[in-house]
Amino acid sequence: MTTRFKKHRKKRGHGRIEKHWKHPGGRRNAGGMHHHWILFNKYHLGYFDKVGMRYFHKLQNKFFCPTVNIDKLWSLVPLEVKAQAQAQKGSAVPMIDVTNFGFFKVLGKGMLPPA
Repeated sequence: MTTRFKKHRKKRGHGRIEKHWKHPGGRRNAGGMHHHWILFNKYHLGYFDKVGMRYFHKLQNKFFCPTVNIDKLWSLVPLEVKAQAQAQKGSAVPMIDVTNFGFFKVLGKGMLPPA
């Protein structure tokens, strides 16, 4: 009797079906944290990760901070104070309180005019 007619041949697989070749890496997003990690990091950055820290009940008014540059400061000073400062030639420098004008931070762009 030839081998192909013996009973124990029925228990063996046939070709591709037995070899499990259909989806070797898993379907869809399977392996995104494991064997497909490089692909997910390259094309879907941040897909699995939590990024940064959460801020519960964030109130935007805590972060309200209007800014003004140095080159705009001199325009806030009243005309009579400017004239007095130029008459004294640098001995008295006017003090500018930017919070009275609604600004809370002075940035460093530009220069003040020479006294």
